[in-house]
Amino acid sequence: MINSKSYFAIFSLQAGWHIDLSELQSRYLDLQKQFHPDKYSMKSSLEKRLAMQAASLINEAYATLVSPLKRAQYLLKLRGYDSHQDSHVTNDGLFLMEQVELREELEVIENQNPYPDLRKQLDSLSQKVRHRYDVLLNEFSESYAKGLHDNAFSVFAKMQFFAKLLDQVEDLESRLSLWN
Repeated sequence: MINSKSYFAIFSLQAGWHIDLSELQSRYLDLQKQFHPDKYSMKSSLEKRLAMQAASLINEAYATLVSPLKRAQYLLKLRGYDSHQDSHVTNDGLFLMEQVELREELEVIENQNPYPDLRKQLDSLSQKVRHRYDVLLNEFSESYAKGLHDNAFSVFAKMQFFAKLLDQVEDLESRLSLWN
């Protein structure tokens, strides 16, 4: 059974920010087959339980590694950083101002009645937020690779804000598509 402490080791991957996502998916599918409940239907209750635990761990590890935000959080956790604690972001006035402005922009768009320019405004905001998120992913990658873990942690906190904002933008895009 799988008894690895590292999500990377479960998939025989080198621990780090950059991973081969197609290799991750391939190994994930192989492990899913290996620990599928049907393969353990005639086994003892202990073996069934262990297979179920392994499958659960495999799913959790995959969900963590396939998501850039969750992978960053996991890498920082391995380095002793608690992503649930307050971070350096609250001290970054420019970042906080940027957040306020982007959220206000989203609120203005959200409170308008549908009209032709609304879609353009939302697309523009979506591109802006996605670009900023991608820039932060690159900043995290560079900081982590250079061993600047305090900086990587600060960037991760910013990534969380932008990931949430991106979810809100995508939610509004979905609601707008229902109006059309």
